[in-house]
Amino acid sequence: MHELSIARQLLDIVAEAATQHELKRVRRLRVVVGALGNVVPEALEFAFDVAGEGTVAAGAELEIVEVPVTVRCNACGAESRLEDFAFLCPACGSLDVTVLKGNELYLDSIEGEENNGTGPTDD
Repeated sequence: MHELSIARQLLDIVAEAATQHELKRVRRLRVVVGALGNVVPEALEFAFDVAGEGTVAAGAELEIVEVPVTVRCNACGAESRLEDFAFLCPACGSLDVTVLKGNELYLDSIEGEENNGTGPTDD
């Protein structure tokens, strides 16, 4: 289950950001995940909850934004969203396509409470 590894890496990033921005608690994270990453959202949420216990992100909400696969056909120029992983152009049938979206995996935002008690912050 590579979701546990991803969760641990997210928590490392969050801990560093919390220190840098003097957050006493992280309340919410938004993670962008492309369909080609084979990340199971429910498994990532579970792994994040378990790995996050005892950290600044304990109990934080994890929002996962899923990005579908989008390709551009190098033969006809059409851009298409693929519903399955058959990498061929739906417009002309060519196998000569370039992936434009679907490989993403990044932490988009962190929301937390500052140590000075001034309330939420968005980083």
